[in-house]
Amino acid sequence: MEDLILTGPVVASAMEVLEKEFRVHKLWEIQNTGAFLKDHKATRLMACFGVLPVNAALMDALPVLEMISVFGVGVDMVDLDAARARGVRVTNTPDVLNDAVAEMTLALMLATCRRIVDADAFVRAGNWSDAPYPLTGELTGAKVGILGLGRIGKEIALRCQAFRMQVAYHGRHEQPFVPYPYYNDLVAMAVDVDWLIGVVPGDTGTKGLVSRDVLAALGPKGSFVNIGRGSLVDEGAMLELLKNGGLGAAGLDVFASEPDLSPAFSDLPNVVLSPHQGSATQKTRWAMGDLFVRNLLAHCQGAPLISPVI
Repeated sequence: MEDLILTGPVVASAMEVLEKEFRVHKLWEIQNTGAFLKDHKATRLMACFGVLPVNAALMDALPVLEMISVFGVGVDMVDLDAARARGVRVTNTPDVLNDAVAEMTLALMLATCRRIVDADAFVRAGNWSDAPYPLTGELTGAKVGILGLGRIGKEIALRCQAFRMQVAYHGRHEQPFVPYPYYNDLVAMAVDVDWLIGVVPGDTGTKGLVSRDVLAALGPKGSFVNIGRGSLVDEGAMLELLKNGGLGAAGLDVFASEPDLSPAFSDLPNVVLSPHQGSATQKTRWAMGDLFVRNLLAHCQGAPLISPVI
C-alpha cells in the first residue's frame, strides 16, 4: 500500500476510498512536520484540500513527488509554477460543481435583491404587524456583468437569462460564439451593469482585480456578488463603500481571510454572508470526491489523468 499525504479533511465518501487504497497521512494533524517529511521523503502522491498551502518548500521536502490531486476547481493553494518546474502533475475537480455554484450565485443575488435575510428577521421580531416591509428591488430586466465566463460563469449566465436579465462579461480575452456583449475594460462594464459577479479563481493575476475604482463604478445602486475567491476584491475598499453608500449591496460567499472575517461585516445590513458554501451540497461534494480519488488512482495505474491542470 502506497503512502499518500493529505493536506486537509475531505468528505467521508472520498476519505473511505483513500484509506482503503493508501496509507493516508493527515498533514494538518502532524505537529512536527519537518521530522515527518524527512521520514516520508519518498512519497509520490499528495492530495490537497484547503488548510495547508502546497508551496515550493513542501515540494522540495518531497523530492520524488509525482502528483497532487486537488479537491476543488480552484488550485490557488498549490504553487503551480513550482509544480511545473519539478515535473509534478496537478489535477482538480472541474465541471461536477458547476450547477451547485451557479445555484448559490443566484441564491445570493435573490437574497441580496429581495432582502430575504433582513425580511426574515423582520417577521421573526414581530414587526410585520406594526408596518409593512419596505419595497425591494428585483432581478427581472436588470443588467449583470460576469467577471470570468468560464464553465461556472456560463452556467450563471444561463440562469440569469432565465430571470430575463441582460448579460455581459469581462475576461482576459473575448470568446468566439458567445452570445453576450464583451467588455475589455472591467470599470467600463461596472459602469453599465446593475450587478457584478466575480467567478474567477484566486491567483496572482486576479488579486485585487475588483478594485475600489471598479466598485465605485458599480455605484450606490449596484450590487457585487463574489463566488470566486476573497482575494479577488479589495475588501477594505468594499467595506468602506458599503458603509458610506458608495456601493449598494453585496452577496458574498468568499472572503480575504476566511473563516476570520472583519468585524465590519457584522454591522452592514446591505450584505448577505455565506460561509464558502458554493459547492457544499451532498450531491456535488460526493461527485468532487469521486473525481478527486479517480485522478489519484489513474496516476497510480499509469492511465491518463481525468482532469489535469498541468
